[in-house]
Amino acid sequence: MDYLRAFIFLVLILSAISLSEAGSIGVNYGRISDELPSAFKVVQLLKSQGIDRVKIFDADPAVLKALSGSGIRVTVDLPNEMLFSAAKRPSFAATWVKRNVAAYHPSTQIESVAVGNEVFVDPHNTTKYLIPAMRNIHKALVSYNLHSSIKISSPLALSALQNSYPSSSGSFRPELVDLVIKPMLDFLRETGSRLMINVYPFFAYEGNSDVIPLDYALLKENPGMVDSGNGLRYFNLFDAQIDAVFAAMSALKYDDIEIIVTETGWPSKGDENEIGASVANAASYNGNLIRRILTGGGTPLRPKADLTIYLFALFNENKKFGPTSERNYGLFFPDEKKVYDIPFTQEGLTGSTWCVANGDAGKDRLQGGLDYACGDGGADCRPIQRGAPCYSPDTLEAHASFAFNSYYQKKGRAGGSCYFGGAAYVVTQPPKYGRCEFPTGY
Repeated sequence: MDYLRAFIFLVLILSAISLSEAGSIGVNYGRISDELPSAFKVVQLLKSQGIDRVKIFDADPAVLKALSGSGIRVTVDLPNEMLFSAAKRPSFAATWVKRNVAAYHPSTQIESVAVGNEVFVDPHNTTKYLIPAMRNIHKALVSYNLHSSIKISSPLALSALQNSYPSSSGSFRPELVDLVIKPMLDFLRETGSRLMINVYPFFAYEGNSDVIPLDYALLKENPGMVDSGNGLRYFNLFDAQIDAVFAAMSALKYDDIEIIVTETGWPSKGDENEIGASVANAASYNGNLIRRILTGGGTPLRPKADLTIYLFALFNENKKFGPTSERNYGLFFPDEKKVYDIPFTQEGLTGSTWCVANGDAGKDRLQGGLDYACGDGGADCRPIQRGAPCYSPDTLEAHASFAFNSYYQKKGRAGGSCYFGGAAYVVTQPPKYGRCEFPTGY
């Protein structure tokens, strides 16, 4: 083995040791409806589906009481209309924390406080109160010694970016940078918190369906798109949007801040002009995204980042204003029946993912990954030997794909086991290389 091959082999071994862990799935529990079941029934529904994280848009006592002892981790929200009071009056922030956090934690496992929601697009011009409110809420948590276990952030809409395409050019809106973005990122760095971001590929697709392929938006198998700025290939719009935020933070020298996706989803119904809103597309987006998150692997720009996402939303909410789509983001109808059937847990993913080689990773990385998988990795590489069923096509990418998938399946499709130093990625459709059939389990 030459020195280059040995170096690649070492990198792959180290990558296997420090693989990205799989992310986790939560759900937004909105209640703008007059048809919803009781909070206690909702908790039972969440538990029956294996959903162990929930985000609410307030700190409703009935909901927080129902969640007590459930083991479900909770994010509560200080509404935008309270930002002024929380910013101007530390006593208000202290009382709010006392009544809405300290009174319930730890029996209700509150893990974070979202201070405001998409404040920059709030028509009531509350942006200037955001950072003082966050700091006063944090001081209140400190007074109860809850600041280590409960983190504070504030969900941003993707419109906080000036540029998001290509991902490598991601940047924040100039008028927000010094006013609020840098102070917020400083606060998140000081407190060990993550940046909360709301990401909706549906909106980008709806407005640009002539140039964005539907399969790319829905995380289906597709040839991908190469970022002209850094040469990375993206296989879905979700990753591209997340990396635009990472790039925007990197441009301001905040490479150490992690991201949590506090809202993402796809509507099952829409008006005639809401292109792409359908049950089938909603099932594809949310189902494929869940697989994408639970199998780990990070993003092209941050391959070792583990992402937690909160799907929007738990229920269809019949009292929401706006286009038809606004009332049809739910995973469930108010009678607790599924709008469409998708799994929410690793256990629900029954052999429906495969690991394939990334043809853009380069010959050396692919060969190094192939050598590792067929060697110490323990993959079954007999089918790609000369004369065996999967020898043809005799290409490095085809052989590496088979070996990577064998390793991935032997590892039980564990989060991060389809990485190989960035030379592999997970797909949800059976790979096609000649007549070769790729296994889905061992």
